[in-house]
Amino acid sequence: MMDNLLSIPETLLPEDPATARIDAGEDPTTVAADLPSSSLPWAVLAERSLDAGRSIEGYAYARTGYHRGLDALRRSGWKGQGPVPWSHEPNRGFLRALAALSQAADEIEETEEEQRCRTLLVDSSAEAARELLG
Repeated sequence: MMDNLLSIPETLLPEDPATARIDAGEDPTTVAADLPSSSLPWAVLAERSLDAGRSIEGYAYARTGYHRGLDALRRSGWKGQGPVPWSHEPNRGFLRALAALSQAADEIEETEEEQRCRTLLVDSSAEAARELLG
């Protein structure tokens, strides 16, 4: 599907084995240790840390998940821009980590990074931005 003005194809990440484990209730710390290249467990750890008021911890987890996601996106042909649809389940770990990084950056008053992450999220998936950032 090409739903952007530049007609850049969507990037669809491959299935992520972490998803089933996280959905089954497995501790995301264990999943991150077993599957460190997956963004999803890092995103979950970031979200939990931020929800508990631990901004620095959340920032560190979110940054790890974000960078793991960038690596995966690049392996899937992403060139730094274009749609990363929320509707494609394997993309959600990266998008959640990116949203958490935006939130954490805001909490530690890293304004430039918060704005950069928010812009990348909206540009990648407006649906994810609405879902995750309101």
